[in-house]
Amino acid sequence: MIEIERKFLVTSTDFISQAFAHNRIAQGYISKNPERTVRVRIKGDKGFLTIKGKGNESGLSRFEWEKEIPVEEAQQLMHLCEKATIDKTRYEVQSGNHVIEVDVFYGENEGLVMAEIELSSETETFLKPEWLGEEVTNDVRYYNGYLSEHPFKSW
Repeated sequence: MIEIERKFLVTSTDFISQAFAHNRIAQGYISKNPERTVRVRIKGDKGFLTIKGKGNESGLSRFEWEKEIPVEEAQQLMHLCEKATIDKTRYEVQSGNHVIEVDVFYGENEGLVMAEIELSSETETFLKPEWLGEEVTNDVRYYNGYLSEHPFKSW
């Protein structure tokens, strides 16, 4: 249940034609405590409850527990969430043996396009598409919890 993830800014929309799937996502935070973030997500017609622990020193790894819940329950839990929610479309792109998830944000975070890739180890290599730009894995500004309080448009 350890998540190893790297984040990158995206430099073009070329990923859209390469995507094999995409879903609209709404997510809110019941708790944004850095020691244990509790997130509610509605992805298409599915609901999820996720708990994430604090990242390690490199910022690449952290504990993550996620459970699918009925979408009706997720909708009800969204009413308990703090402040603003995150609204985005997630595109899934195959890149070698990995899937890169590209998020296109809306609302107060419009203009931000960010990619994430999950790895099996912190040193694992992966095929990097040309549209992957600057790595922002360790930059707290690009965490969804931060974006919900400090939207991209306000930077």
